[in-house]
Amino acid sequence: MAAMDGSSKEAQAQIEQMMKFIRSEAEDKKKEIEDKAMQEASVEQLRLVTSAKEKIQQEYARKAKQVETQAAIARSTAINRSRLEKIKARQDMLTKLAEDSKASLAAKLKDPATMKKFVTQLMVQGLLMLLEDKVEVRCRASDDALVSSCMADAAKEYTRIIQTETGAKKECTLSLDKAVKLPAAPAAQGHGPSCLGGVVLACQNGSITIDNTIDSRLGLVMEQAKPTIRELLFTK
Repeated sequence: MAAMDGSSKEAQAQIEQMMKFIRSEAEDKKKEIEDKAMQEASVEQLRLVTSAKEKIQQEYARKAKQVETQAAIARSTAINRSRLEKIKARQDMLTKLAEDSKASLAAKLKDPATMKKFVTQLMVQGLLMLLEDKVEVRCRASDDALVSSCMADAAKEYTRIIQTETGAKKECTLSLDKAVKLPAAPAAQGHGPSCLGGVVLACQNGSITIDNTIDSRLGLVMEQAKPTIRELLFTK
């Protein structure tokens, strides 16, 4: 009986020892699982935080680039606008200068003697460029009488200059072109083509012409003077 009790107690002790071992193993496994879960949770948390940071940084970089691009576009637009405004202001100034020059010249040419001398010189210059024996003179209808009165002096001056410069005697017959007329003066014409005066010389049945109108000469002078005008008016 005593032997059985001893054997029973020994078996009970073994069972208890085994139970302790199982509980210990379970606790270790539980701790291992908890530690692993905590580690994985930390890794996941770190991954999420890192991913969120990267997204925030990317979004910030995108917005910063967008702001920089918008600022560059705004600067470029402002610079272009300023450049265009300057160009327009300069062109307006040149246009006004041309208009003022036209008005000043028109006022001076109201004197009949001055106008006759001026038209005669324009005719002589045209004749020296053509070097033809017969030339038709075109003018405004209102200038027919004036131009006709200048022809003899112009032909005479042309002959004198040719003889002085070359020693040759060369004459030119001038006639008034009654079929082709230049546009009327701006004040009388209103909108459309106009002419301040002067002449157009034609020869070879009109196939060759020299535009020596006041408008043409003034335009040529303004074009040649533009660099000087820009330097005087627009140099900073």
